[in-house]
Amino acid sequence: MSEGTPAGQQQLKAVLEALMFISEDPLPLAEALQVTGGTEESLRQAIEELRADYDAGGRGLRIEQVAGGLRLTTRPEIAPFLHKFSRLRHRRRLSGAALETLAVVAYRQPITAPEIQDIRGVNPEGALKTLLERRLVRISGRKKVVGRPLLYSTTREFLVHFGLDNLDELPAIEEFEKILEAAAAREAAREFDTAPEEAAAQDAMADGGEEE
Repeated sequence: MSEGTPAGQQQLKAVLEALMFISEDPLPLAEALQVTGGTEESLRQAIEELRADYDAGGRGLRIEQVAGGLRLTTRPEIAPFLHKFSRLRHRRRLSGAALETLAVVAYRQPITAPEIQDIRGVNPEGALKTLLERRLVRISGRKKVVGRPLLYSTTREFLVHFGLDNLDELPAIEEFEKILEAAAAREAAREFDTAPEEAAAQDAMADGGEEE
């Protein structure tokens, strides 16, 4: 589909679905019309057909109209499974990239993803997604510049995680990096089914058995 050329009805449904998938906010109908080049009637028909497809197929997603736009959202009946998945993801230890990104946010907040990339030299989107899932950072607004990029700041969970009463208690960056390394080591230890103390006790028992 070239720019400005109306999409066929089946393609229109596919484009709408993709736009809702990648859109951070509910997709405004006006923007969908502008992108697809279709008519308002064909767009509304495509929306209804997509809704019917999701409902009839017993899928885990549905189309919701909110705040004057459209978004893909999960069905309420699968919420228990999503909560279980969220808990599993929460237990994963933070990668080095996530810890470095967290340090940048902590000391430069509020800060945008492009600004983080300028500092670290790599795309921070994956690390930011992980930190948002872990509730260590939050979206705190939009910067008043062209494109209005999202601003990221730390959360109350961040303070609790690192034993801080407020951001004024943040230590020097060098000391904080050591704190991050210690936190990473603690999280790595949690990945094992047996706690370090229990593992040491088991080793001692094994040594005793060999002596016998």
